[in-house]
Amino acid sequence: MSEEVVSRNFIEVEIDKDLEKGVYKEVCTRFPPEPNGYLHIGHAKSALLNFGLSKQYEGTFHLRFDDTNPIKEDVEYVDSIKEDITWLGIDFKDHLHFASDYFDKMYECALLLIDKGLAYVDELSAAEIREYRGTLTTPGKDSPFRNRSIEENKKLFEEMKAGKYKDGERVLRAKIDMASPNMNMRDPVIYRVAHISHHNTGDAWCIYPMYDFAHPLEDAIEGITHSICTLEFEDHRPLYDWFVRECEFNPAPRQIEFAKLNLTNTIMGKRFIKRLVDEKIVDGWDDPRLVTISALRRRGYTPEAIGEFVKMVGVAKANSVVDSAMLEYCIREDLKTKRARMMAILDPVKVIIDNYPAGQEELLSIPNNLENPELGEREVAFGRELYIEREDFMIEPPKKYFRLFPGNEVRLMGAYFVTCVDYTCDETGKVTEIHCTYDPETKSGSGFTGRKVKGTIHWVSAAHAKQVEVRLYENLIDDEVGATNEDGSLNINPDSLQVLENALVEPALMEVSPLDSFQFVRNGFFCVDSKDSKPGQPVFNRIVSLKSSFRLPKQ
Repeated sequence: MSEEVVSRNFIEVEIDKDLEKGVYKEVCTRFPPEPNGYLHIGHAKSALLNFGLSKQYEGTFHLRFDDTNPIKEDVEYVDSIKEDITWLGIDFKDHLHFASDYFDKMYECALLLIDKGLAYVDELSAAEIREYRGTLTTPGKDSPFRNRSIEENKKLFEEMKAGKYKDGERVLRAKIDMASPNMNMRDPVIYRVAHISHHNTGDAWCIYPMYDFAHPLEDAIEGITHSICTLEFEDHRPLYDWFVRECEFNPAPRQIEFAKLNLTNTIMGKRFIKRLVDEKIVDGWDDPRLVTISALRRRGYTPEAIGEFVKMVGVAKANSVVDSAMLEYCIREDLKTKRARMMAILDPVKVIIDNYPAGQEELLSIPNNLENPELGEREVAFGRELYIEREDFMIEPPKKYFRLFPGNEVRLMGAYFVTCVDYTCDETGKVTEIHCTYDPETKSGSGFTGRKVKGTIHWVSAAHAKQVEVRLYENLIDDEVGATNEDGSLNINPDSLQVLENALVEPALMEVSPLDSFQFVRNGFFCVDSKDSKPGQPVFNRIVSLKSSFRLPKQ
């Protein structure tokens, strides 16, 4: 019997090599979000990848907040990230860290670089530093302050720390190579003055390390073995390695880059999402039209569906764009056998069964999910007056329309055959009532075989139907048009949200809790909104429709 061949992605291959060579004794990975916004689906991919690697190699995983820029950070973001990571099923118990916990150590590292003649205090303005840096085709120029003595640099840096200078008046720069073909190596700024309170350290500091300096040191301090990050950091890797080496950490973490996740017809950048929130175009960071983790959770996505999506996307070395239909496919596949199929009418029109006894009512047994008998059955009231979907009736139907029209017979789901015999319209021509007759011999489950019908439609009892609000979501943007207009304004799909205030549902759908989800027959999967629902007044968000444009690739 041949052994099963296990496919390894390029990151696993590199980790295997490092372990075989004894570079590291065990694997330690991390997910290092900046607390300047909510996490989105791309962050979920990175977090799940790093956590998955730590489990695969029986190592450790750290959740670490890269909180080095208090100007943009907030405790709200810290709390939301913790909630999202926990919801995704990622365990960071005993391994929750903050970059700000290492500010003392980072300051010591900066002093070490100064002592080694590898850092200096600069007085150039931000604009002058950019000008001196040069371009991709021309080398940079040395700052006139680049060759200060070690003693003067130490004195000035300590004065920066003591609060002697205003914001932007002094910076500490690494002394590397102003002629380097890699722009990141042209004496990058590693500390700046910022007189602002920090959510974790308060007013203890008025200087803060820059991300490119702090990030590699955080990894090294924590003993991270493999710093897995996205491709935009590839050009930063020489700088990452330089800081770790010159600050004398051993063993050094190894940075490995992979392609970030890009989805069609979505807004992924935190800057754009924050703009949507600030301009109140969306209902906060958890608006179900967004792909933040909190928005996906509110819309009704599950951790299992997101995890499966991340597996399907895989790990690649080249950037590409993933069809958002793949994410929708994953939630359909996850829910289709787990959730009850309930009857809800989004655009109701009344049906009167003329020959059904007035005042009579019966309870019908309806399977909760035909694909999963373990979900059992429920009893649904049936009577003379019902509601069906308006689109399930046409006065003059096209060919191959198998639902209800004058003279046609259909099955009411779980009930009887009915035939349309008449209808009424208002002064605009809109159908207001449909009159039918039913055949009592055709009750579902009775074994009737006298004739067959081609159409089955769902319904709710008029006497028992409950009115609810339903929200239908479409893509927030269209990739072909773009997220922004020429004037910089956001180009948002005006039909991205449709609110239906007069939907009618089975009474059982009133006994729900926030985030409960169901399949509404023929209308899609829906979730109880966790923000706007009230006891006895549920609001339902459509998670996804039943139709999919995504197809699995052939094996």
